[in-house]
Amino acid sequence: MRTLLRRLGADTRYLIASFPISVVSFCLVVPSFAAGVGTVIVWIGLPILSVTLLMARGMADVERRMLPDVLGRAVPRPRYKRAPEGSGWVRRMVNPLTSGQSWLDLFYGIVALPVSMVTFVVTVAWWGVTIAGLTSPIYGWITANIPGNHGLAYLLGLGDEVWKDVAINTGIGVVFALTLPLVLHGAALIRTGLGRALLTGVAELHERIDDLAEGRAAAVSAEANALRRLERDIHDGPQQRLVSLAMDLSRAQRQLRRDPQAVEEMLSQAIVSTRETLDELRALSRGIAPPILTDRGLAPALAALASRCTIPVELDVQVIGRFAAAVENTVYFVVAESLTNVAKHSHATLCTVTLSKTGGVLMLTIGDDGVGGAHAAKGHGLSGLADRLKAVDGELAVESPVGGPTVIVAEVPCG
Repeated sequence: MRTLLRRLGADTRYLIASFPISVVSFCLVVPSFAAGVGTVIVWIGLPILSVTLLMARGMADVERRMLPDVLGRAVPRPRYKRAPEGSGWVRRMVNPLTSGQSWLDLFYGIVALPVSMVTFVVTVAWWGVTIAGLTSPIYGWITANIPGNHGLAYLLGLGDEVWKDVAINTGIGVVFALTLPLVLHGAALIRTGLGRALLTGVAELHERIDDLAEGRAAAVSAEANALRRLERDIHDGPQQRLVSLAMDLSRAQRQLRRDPQAVEEMLSQAIVSTRETLDELRALSRGIAPPILTDRGLAPALAALASRCTIPVELDVQVIGRFAAAVENTVYFVVAESLTNVAKHSHATLCTVTLSKTGGVLMLTIGDDGVGGAHAAKGHGLSGLADRLKAVDGELAVESPVGGPTVIVAEVPCG
């Protein structure tokens, strides 16, 4: 109920306030625009048009500041084209004319008035009927005594009794009161829809492009870091073992005839080294594309990760079915990296991993009772997780005060 009343108040404020603002904007920009167009042939129209576009921009900014109350979220401000550095006064004067968003602001200042007028009338009328109807039991008995005053009951042929008139008026008030939030919110959405289309649509598109570019850069960075880590692991692990194995086999080949007993020992060591190298290669392959994740999905793959962790892990997977490969890989690697960090740095005695789905988002929560102090800033272990999540439009939140506990929450869109 409180949310409904809050939204009703926001819609009412917006619809009432936007009407006088639209009137002022229309009265400012339309005459100025007409004067500028009419005198552009003698050049004086150019500065008039520039001033007109600047006024339209200012009025549009007022509208943009009102939109979040109705939409429930912030809206971006367009990036107006700036005059080149060191340009003269003529170039700076005509600069507003070169910005497409400035012309959209002007167009909005013109077309918003009739829309605001209709939504304002609907708002005032609906509130008026609601208040008049619901308060009819208070004033109806008084107005009924006015000579010559006949209510709705009389006009409908139901008689001239006061209680009938009060009942009809109250019923109408109840109907309008019940439909008031829906009607006003619909009117507010129509009004804000026009504002979003003309005042923030281009800015939202630019913001989305920036997000995609940032996500692409994050994906490239995460991939590069993963490749560097893989290269380092291969160099420090299997490669060194294979070099040592090759040297042992060469030495065994030279001693084959002179000391067969020593060769047998060398071959035994070589077999052990080969098995250890294979184990390391399997572990590295799990870091690239774990077969259990590809074949069986997230739940078994996360269970395998939890079983290999050196710290007890309580796993709660509340999702079923398969998701896109990029989503499953992201969740898997976030859990794998987080469990590795917990095992190495947290000094924790217990770790919890919970995976659930809310709407079209997978919610991954990882917590431990360790010493805390983890964060996702650049240069720290969790920064790679933030980049990997950003590549799939996901988000990472880390809460890890010194002394613990640590809670990592990752949101991954899944459809």
